[in-house]
Amino acid sequence: MKLLYVRASGFKNLNDDCIIDFIAKSKKTTEDKEYELQEITEDLFVYNTAAVIGKNASGKTTVMELLDCCYSILGNFSLEDKNYSYDGIHLEMYFYYERKIYKYLTDLNASATLSNKATFSNQKIYSKPYYKSNLKTIFEDTGYTLLSNIGLLPEDTSIVFFVLKKQQTRAMYFNCDGAGVDTYRLMFNALKHYQLSPAILSKVLHLFDGNIKSLSMLDEHNYELALIDGKKTISDKELIHFLSSGTTKGLLLYITVVASLKYGFDLIIDEIENHFHKTLVENIINLYKDKSVNRNNATLIFSTHYCELLELFNRQDNVWVCKADKKILVQNMYEKFNIRNELSKSKQFYNDTFKTAVNYDDLMDIKKELVK
Repeated sequence: MKLLYVRASGFKNLNDDCIIDFIAKSKKTTEDKEYELQEITEDLFVYNTAAVIGKNASGKTTVMELLDCCYSILGNFSLEDKNYSYDGIHLEMYFYYERKIYKYLTDLNASATLSNKATFSNQKIYSKPYYKSNLKTIFEDTGYTLLSNIGLLPEDTSIVFFVLKKQQTRAMYFNCDGAGVDTYRLMFNALKHYQLSPAILSKVLHLFDGNIKSLSMLDEHNYELALIDGKKTISDKELIHFLSSGTTKGLLLYITVVASLKYGFDLIIDEIENHFHKTLVENIINLYKDKSVNRNNATLIFSTHYCELLELFNRQDNVWVCKADKKILVQNMYEKFNIRNELSKSKQFYNDTFKTAVNYDDLMDIKKELVK
């Protein structure tokens, strides 16, 4: 299963008919096919990595949450415990699954009886066989057949269930805040759930902190920490102060990167630089571009303020630019900006080509206030 396209209205403060399209749009070079793109079926290419950029409060997190919303429906067939209102949201999603393209429509509302769960209404799901000859008309209405009489489900369950049938991790979402003391429990649960070797944890620990030899879980809240100069038993509340915040955030996320690459589920990271050192971020991006590592077509989707990361991208159609006024506007770099591909994307960002730079007059106003 691969998510290809999202159109959303009524989602938080996003502009209505906000579109995120993951099908490669610009020319596909041999190099792009090797490093930038993944061919999920004949001539249908999506991205190995995708980025969302913009200044503070431009809506990057909202875009990440929208994608998490869509993947939650596709993976769990439900929405629960999200930190936004479900009322008035309309979603249109296209996804690829077993040689077919599916088009799914739904309206969301908050459940009147179920705590913090969404209800689904006006649901429709259409399908058509995929052929490379109809690639250019995937998002047109031609050729689709409405799936009817497929059964009844509770109002808090999406009819996508009748297509995908089994709950499965389609993507994992990491916000920029981290999970605090729960990080270590979640990390060991992930190791067990995804059947990852203990050697992976040791290597990841050493990557973040060379003084740590190993970490093992004694119970839900206590751990054994092996250091170069000996072992100690330590609680999760003590551990979060012993380790740097970057190490704590990075451990769980890096373990999830390993699971994502192993099983082929997508990874959504809000403000990726809040979790990792620049060199680690570049390394992770390159792992998703390396077909010998990313053998199962996982996609890394991240937001960032650190626009130098975009120099690792050879393409522009896998970059979206966010702007916020009364509503959040999301624009694809390739479709909306006339930028020559050989030009530095980060310099274009800092030169305010995308109208996303910090307002200089506002900075000067603060300075004037300070020198009074």
